[in-house]
Amino acid sequence: MRVLVVEDARPLADLVAEGLRDQGMAVDIAYDGLEAATKLDATPYEAVVLDRDLPGIHGDALCQMITSQDERPMVLMLTAADSPGDRVGGLSLGADDYLVKPFHFPELVLRLRALARRRPYARARVLRAAGLELDPVHRTATRDGRLLDLSVKEFEVLAALLRASPAFLSAEALLEQVWDEHADPFTNTVAVTVSRLRRKLGNPPVVVTTPTVGYRITDPSE
Repeated sequence: MRVLVVEDARPLADLVAEGLRDQGMAVDIAYDGLEAATKLDATPYEAVVLDRDLPGIHGDALCQMITSQDERPMVLMLTAADSPGDRVGGLSLGADDYLVKPFHFPELVLRLRALARRRPYARARVLRAAGLELDPVHRTATRDGRLLDLSVKEFEVLAALLRASPAFLSAEALLEQVWDEHADPFTNTVAVTVSRLRRKLGNPPVVVTTPTVGYRITDPSE
């Protein structure tokens, strides 16, 4: 899941982003509304964690900008205000969910995953191809019924390949979908992660590589 965290309190923004990355999400940060608007224009996010009281462009205005789009990210609005009127006000702006500061981080994660499932054009919940089955909600993956013990990034790479199957995904596309804006475009981390994933998937191989093109899932029986 690609997430934009928009929060002007830098320590909180950095802490939330680090925690979400530990949960396998690709996370970018904007510390004010203007920076957020620029990133939203350049990147297709699945969810936005949006502080309501922002400099540059206020969170209310930014929320309305986001929710006026056809294919838009889901918005989880954060606020320090806890009155019913504040919650109603935030939701009336088009926010999909509302969380009051201070919040428990596990609740934030659960709410974000729930929002991703609620997107009108969200992909199928369970992904299947070539004997592989991946459930992004329960975070499980199997091959021919055998449970796979995957790291966070291996799981997300497999999910991206299954979503794209039978098409190829380039290393650049995987880097963009599974990592975030701080990833080094010249890194070999994609190749290393795919190599580890192949070993865990076992034989016969189901992830193939075509030089200069990318990676894809193939069914050995075909």
